Amino acid sequence: MTIVHLADRVPEMTGAEMVAALVPPPQFESATFDTYRPDAAYPSQQGAKELLQAFSTPGAPVVKGGLFRRAKKAPPVKPGVYLDGGFGVGKTHLLAAVFHAMPARRKYFGSFIEYTALVGALGYQKTVELFRGSQLLCIDEFELDDPGDTMVMTRLLGELVTSGTKLAATSNTPPNALGEGRFAAQDFLREIQAMSDSFQTVRIDGTDYRQRAVDGTAPALGEAEYERMMVDAATAGTASDDDFTGLVAHLARVHPSRYIRLIDGVDVIGLRDVVQLDDQSAALRFVAFVDRAYDAQIPIRATGHALSDVFSGEMLAGGYRKKYLRAVSRLIALTTS
Repeated sequence: MTIVHLADRVPEMTGAEMVAALVPPPQFESATFDTYRPDAAYPSQQGAKELLQAFSTPGAPVVKGGLFRRAKKAPPVKPGVYLDGGFGVGKTHLLAAVFHAMPARRKYFGSFIEYTALVGALGYQKTVELFRGSQLLCIDEFELDDPGDTMVMTRLLGELVTSGTKLAATSNTPPNALGEGRFAAQDFLREIQAMSDSFQTVRIDGTDYRQRAVDGTAPALGEAEYERMMVDAATAGTASDDDFTGLVAHLARVHPSRYIRLIDGVDVIGLRDVVQLDDQSAALRFVAFVDRAYDAQIPIRATGHALSDVFSGEMLAGGYRKKYLRAVSRLIALTTS
């Protein structure tokens, strides 16, 4: 029987390990355009799939020249595509499909947090040197929460585009962007200023596919049921068992880029005595933790407050609304799997 406590883990990652981890997460390691299932009710999904298939195909159409002129290529397409849409419409699947489809010798796939953590570990110039000459950079969940990180990434991408790197990114909601839970493309383009001409915005409409098949509540287990499930999980593999408040506090001591190492080798995550979060920073760290657990497709079992209600109504009405709703969607999927 193997039970571990995530709050006891203090993972470290070297720059080399960070680079090696820049591949699609296990959930999307086999994602292709063929396995993406567009919702017929939202034609933009099929349109995005076709556009991204073309983006992933090397070469450009040739324009025939005159008798004494060489044939020349048509004006180049923009070097970057930016997937703008709500959560659960398949943006990450399509991003991973681009990664797998593009026949590039050097290509990287990571979350915004992973790239900024790499800059922090290696320094800006060494990071530029590392990525210079790469054919493709995929950035999942482009963040606009931290102006400093945003501008560092803007500068980095600008240098890579000029050296021939193609870019593909998905969006995340900036602070105070409310409404339908979708990222406003014009806000992103304004933030990255000079980079705007490098991206073609691809809008993807639709409803969260996770909510199509699961109930809208994350089940909260009784103590006896929780203990039984933990024993079963630990007998079959490795289960983690942590007090929710203690784990949330521990997340403040670990960089978000290392959360994936917190859950390394864990088959089931157990959380005792869940309470509703009222601190914005703690809530955002928990969102990042949920994202990594979802990427790894690790089921969660919990007691106390329902995880689908872990974020207060005030938080859900605030500037990080989209992040919290995405996390709730993922928590429901992980607690019912």
